[in-house]
Amino acid sequence: MGKKLACLSIVIIILIGLFIVVKNVQRAKATETIYIRSNGDVEGTDKIHRDGDIYTFTDNINDSIVVERSNIVIDGAGYTLQGTGSGTGIRLDGRSNVTIKDMKITAFHDGILLSSSSNSSISGNEITANSGNGIYLYSSSGNSISGNNITANNGYGIKLISSNSNSVSGNKITANNESGIWLTSSSNNNSIGRNEITANNWHGIRHDSSSGNNISGNNIAENKYFDGYGIHLYFSSNNTISGNDIANNYYGILLSSSADNWFYHNNFIDNTQQVYFYYSGYANTWDDGYPSGGNYWSDYSERSPDASEIDGSGIWDTPYVIDENNQDNYPVVPEFSSTTILVVFMALTMLAVALTRKNRSERFD
Repeated sequence: MGKKLACLSIVIIILIGLFIVVKNVQRAKATETIYIRSNGDVEGTDKIHRDGDIYTFTDNINDSIVVERSNIVIDGAGYTLQGTGSGTGIRLDGRSNVTIKDMKITAFHDGILLSSSSNSSISGNEITANSGNGIYLYSSSGNSISGNNITANNGYGIKLISSNSNSVSGNKITANNESGIWLTSSSNNNSIGRNEITANNWHGIRHDSSSGNNISGNNIAENKYFDGYGIHLYFSSNNTISGNDIANNYYGILLSSSADNWFYHNNFIDNTQQVYFYYSGYANTWDDGYPSGGNYWSDYSERSPDASEIDGSGIWDTPYVIDENNQDNYPVVPEFSSTTILVVFMALTMLAVALTRKNRSERFD
């Protein structure tokens, strides 16, 4: 009988110990998310200092952050926000005018997620080695993503779903396992400019079922992993692709069931195949007329050895034929300089701003 009581006592002690451990684990899990509450309070960490509407990291942080307040600045001050391979680094749902800057975000599923959020800024961050996407916008508009280093994420560098009128500019987007930038599900009227989308992303820019986007002044190169492409348009129309360097990809441009897009002042340099149509019969425009010109093609002289320059204009008299429905009527030699590309991008940006202001004024009249 004594032995039985002793064994029973040991079992009870073990169960009590397990209960305490489980309870402590549950408590630990409850603090894995940091909240910036709608009233401005910070919950879950003492490593974020609040000064009015500015929230500044004072150390590295190992938890996710959920933002419930609009009109604030979150300044990483050079510190790291690190996860454990899942969850989201910083999440905004239905927020506006939030700035996220100057931090390293690593080892989450998505580095930054904006859902139904607008007029916010993501700038100057290093977003790397997340198991999903670097930056993910869902049903979000009017946001700016600029000057970030987005590298070695297992999904997309930047992913936009049903997101309109956003600006993606001046980012370095490298070595992501999917596309550097993906626009899909009617992500319309976005501006993608002056980004470095290079060094073995699977693809450069993937563009599905979206229209009215301006892709200008980007360097899209060395995306050859598994026959990668520089830019892919899939069921997409009325997009402008201008002033880009598209070089050393497997496909420079890949088009699938896409028509009425406009390509001009791009440099197509040494892509394994400059342009490829997955489905034929779709017509696009490949120049800006004379004397503005079309595109530079690195294989032009091989294909048209007898072509002549028109009156010293840099435009040549033999079209660059892509297929029976597509040709560049005014191919350009030599290639466009980076200065020319920048001028084109700035002009298009100013035009987009003017049109936006006009639309806003008409809306309020």
